[in-house]
Amino acid sequence: MPIPLINADFWSGKKVLLTGHTGFKGSWLALWLSELGARVTGIGLKPDTEPNLFNQLQLEDRLQRHHIADIRDFQTLTAIVEASQPEVVLHLAAQPLVRRSYTDPLGTWATNVQGSLHLLEALKSLQQPCAVVMVTTDKVYANQEWDYGYRESDRLGGHDSYSASKAAAELAIASWRSSFCGRGRHQTPYLAIATARAGNVIGGGDWAADRIVPDAMRALAAGETIEVRNPLATRPWQHVLEPLSGYLLLAEQLAATPGPENRYANAFNFGPSLEANRTVQDLIEEIFQHWGGTWRDLSDPHAPHEAGRLHLQIDKAHHQLGWRPVWSFNTTVERTVNWYKAVQDGGLALTSCLDDMAAYQAFQTTPI
Repeated sequence: MPIPLINADFWSGKKVLLTGHTGFKGSWLALWLSELGARVTGIGLKPDTEPNLFNQLQLEDRLQRHHIADIRDFQTLTAIVEASQPEVVLHLAAQPLVRRSYTDPLGTWATNVQGSLHLLEALKSLQQPCAVVMVTTDKVYANQEWDYGYRESDRLGGHDSYSASKAAAELAIASWRSSFCGRGRHQTPYLAIATARAGNVIGGGDWAADRIVPDAMRALAAGETIEVRNPLATRPWQHVLEPLSGYLLLAEQLAATPGPENRYANAFNFGPSLEANRTVQDLIEEIFQHWGGTWRDLSDPHAPHEAGRLHLQIDKAHHQLGWRPVWSFNTTVERTVNWYKAVQDGGLALTSCLDDMAAYQAFQTTPI
């Protein structure tokens, strides 16, 4: 069966508010939306790495409005919402790193929970329909280190501050939706709100510290050995375009039936196929198929806790949205490594991103 294509007619001219637009996933999504003809207002922090994908893609020139702002600043966030009057909101802004959450737990909780509620409160003033996709993570589940995947109905939890704050954000968003979406005097009839839980995304243009792919790419570019702290940890690896396509499809469905009665106004998992649930060591060895190198095990039994095994069940997104992943683990790694090699050799990040997007969307038209 063919994979549903993103509806370009829906997005053309659509007023979209994108939070976290200066980050890795946010930059890819901002580029995709601009290619679809959407009128994008971005809210994000100043990029904290050099290089960074936002500047590499010169995205400020592609956006209708570009705001460097913190979602913990409710007054500024509200003013941006009122000025932009979005028809679609894609909320990606977050403190996204597990290890950083050990050094900045209060900032992690304030951004991931309070920042999300700030956005919903600001959107409550809208007087026209708005589809809202709030992005969290696969780490929201109470991790039992199971061999089988988590479904959207499984218990939420989290050992570290990042995971727990994202689980708390899911609860806070669900509570806000139940309390304030409706037709009562204290409610709004205009918002349809869903949450999206994605697995570990990789792809070109991630320059963050303490993430295995950018760490590996920096080491290989410098001719150094890759240092791996959790080689046996299993993750659901997927190319960044996979969950982004899910967010776009989910937003389209939310917009199709405005208001709180929308059947899609709940949680959806977006993860890879089962064969892409691999160990970090598997990932590194696959990288070496495309860019040779060496690695060493830096496992530390006294290091801060990180989940050993993660896996998502994605049948709900398949049956209700028609979404499913299209790139295999091997293809995902190959395209990721080729992106970094092309940029290392002097190629433009924009060219590599557009090539990946064209290849991904061409693949979507092929029956599988």
